[in-house]
Amino acid sequence: MASPRVITVTEANFEKDVLQSSVPVLLDFWAVWCGPCRVVGPVLDELAEELDGKLKIGKVNVDENQELAMQFRVSSIPAFVLIKNGQAVDRTVGAMPKSAFKTFLSSHVA
Repeated sequence: MASPRVITVTEANFEKDVLQSSVPVLLDFWAVWCGPCRVVGPVLDELAEELDGKLKIGKVNVDENQELAMQFRVSSIPAFVLIKNGQAVDRTVGAMPKSAFKTFLSSHVA
């Protein structure tokens, strides 16, 4: 079951929910047809619960939000972009285990 703490990011709410966020936001660029994207979904749900108040996780459907995918030069999915203080500060591509996500986030999330 998806965590209620994981937000759906669209072009309409991107500025408010991502750029103006008081905590870092991990954007998950994904698509319904992407197998590896579905694999990392439960991992991201767990991280959203564990890091509540320190990190937001937002899912960006690349088929429905092509402008955002182009803006962040997403060419492979799943792709993850970490936004902090309105700026992209780090990125990675591909499905990863929870421990790898924690390592990826460790230098940016208090």
